[in-house]
Amino acid sequence: MPLTTAQATTGLAPDADAAILAPEPVPQAQPHRRAKAAPNLLTDYMEMFKARVTLLVVITAWAGFYLGSVRSGIPSFHIGLLETLLGIALISGGAAALNEVLERKSDARMVRTAGRPLACGRISLPHGLLAAFAAVATGSLLLLRFTNPVTVVLGLLTVFTYVAVYTPLKYRSTLATFIGAFPGAMGPLLGWTAARGRIEWPAVALFAILFVWQFPHFMAIAWLYREDYGRAGIRMLPVVQPDGWSTVVEALAYAVIMIPVSLLPWYFDISGRIYAVAALILGIGYLAYTIRFAKILKAPSFAASRPYARALLKASVLYLPLLLIIMMLDATAGRR
Repeated sequence: MPLTTAQATTGLAPDADAAILAPEPVPQAQPHRRAKAAPNLLTDYMEMFKARVTLLVVITAWAGFYLGSVRSGIPSFHIGLLETLLGIALISGGAAALNEVLERKSDARMVRTAGRPLACGRISLPHGLLAAFAAVATGSLLLLRFTNPVTVVLGLLTVFTYVAVYTPLKYRSTLATFIGAFPGAMGPLLGWTAARGRIEWPAVALFAILFVWQFPHFMAIAWLYREDYGRAGIRMLPVVQPDGWSTVVEALAYAVIMIPVSLLPWYFDISGRIYAVAALILGIGYLAYTIRFAKILKAPSFAASRPYARALLKASVLYLPLLLIIMMLDATAGRR
């Protein structure tokens, strides 16, 4: 929840389970590689709840909680933090599981997702629905008990947008990427409201950073897996417009916007000058990799274009945690 580590975002935006960098699928197992262990219920649950994406959502939520706590002048590990993060994790994981329930047939048509437990039948539809709704309900109750109604409402709105709006829209319009970026950016906002009890401009700034960050990230993912998306009927930009121009333009536009948006925490006095300088340097670096991504337009083949997309994906995965860590450290230093 969505943070399409990752479609988010993630927190969750377009196939946010790819938001955390994973090895590319290979057509045949290599004989010198160790075979993967047989799936069991634990690994199936981790896959169904998209554990890596959920972890990214929890990390961004913790950043929002931490920064909101520093703003309030209270310890960042006061009572309720662990319960808050657990509640957000359950809501995010439940939304991811509902997404997999709805997409089980299209997942079965994609190389990268064909092994998911619902797609290949290791977990039944009733089992998946029960686990998903139980996670959302338990997470909501935890947030209601340990945080406030604002956080609960935002959390449920995130689930609704991701499952009921973004997921079906993926098969109808490329606008789904934009819509999916909203639930994908909710992690830090949920953390902030859990700590502060209200939506404030600094929280909106954190939301904006996650929102804008997702687009170059997801354009790289969409380009890498465009053949898979095409087989599943998902209308990502590289599928609808395979020449790559719209993909590059959108990635570049948001990479440029990322620079001023990343400076909003300094503007709202969340962090200080050290953060501002670091954010500017990181933003320029992110833009440089996005400009390099534009070389997909001149690549002689799709295979030759993939390294540019993978380089941007790696840069995006490094950019976000570095930005948040520096923001949090500078916030701490500024309030001592």
